[in-house]
Amino acid sequence: MKKLAIFSLIFLITAMSVFSQRVAFINSNMIRSKFSESQQAEQRVRSFVDEWKREISIMQKNIDNLEFEISKNRLIWTEEEKGNKEKELREIREQNDGYAKAKFAPNGEYDMIVRQIMLPVDQKIAAAVQKVANQKNFDIVFDQSIQPLAYVNFKYDLTLDVLKELGVDISDMEKELQEKIQKDPANQKKETVQPRRVSRTKKPQQEQEMERPDENKPIEFSQPEKK
Repeated sequence: MKKLAIFSLIFLITAMSVFSQRVAFINSNMIRSKFSESQQAEQRVRSFVDEWKREISIMQKNIDNLEFEISKNRLIWTEEEKGNKEKELREIREQNDGYAKAKFAPNGEYDMIVRQIMLPVDQKIAAAVQKVANQKNFDIVFDQSIQPLAYVNFKYDLTLDVLKELGVDISDMEKELQEKIQKDPANQKKETVQPRRVSRTKKPQQEQEMERPDENKPIEFSQPEKK
């Protein structure tokens, strides 16, 4: 029970700390798709990947052809011929597997190329996000592309601000963002009924009527008391 109470207290303190911060969000996928330097970097990475896949495809085709040849001639080849072809097949398979692993295994050539080409772009984007967040006094910026958010108020979407900081023309996208902001019920102004102001110097009509003498009622005079 004590552990539960301590955990609840820690959770409450953490929640209060988070909610006391000003929070915004970005969509990094959209930023990369609109930022020309990011597009160029991705194209360079894609060219490497396409070349590697082409090499792997050629080796796989050689494997398929050799497998078919062995299957077709198994009965007419000598043991020596069959052994040589099976050895050749093993070597081509090993070569293909080794090539694929060298390119696409964790910490392989693909990861190295991505780091070399994409890192400078990512650093520029991160610097732009930090600058915009500081200018607009936000303490935390979530990335909607990495962490899906159940609800976002697009008033706090810094994506276009970051793109603008990166030198991207956002004029065509600003209208769409404003429409999203206006459609959110949280941003629609609620009409408030103003209370009727009553003059302090002028009495309400009901009080005036109560104080006004009845003109049709005769005026009564008090008689002096007899001694």
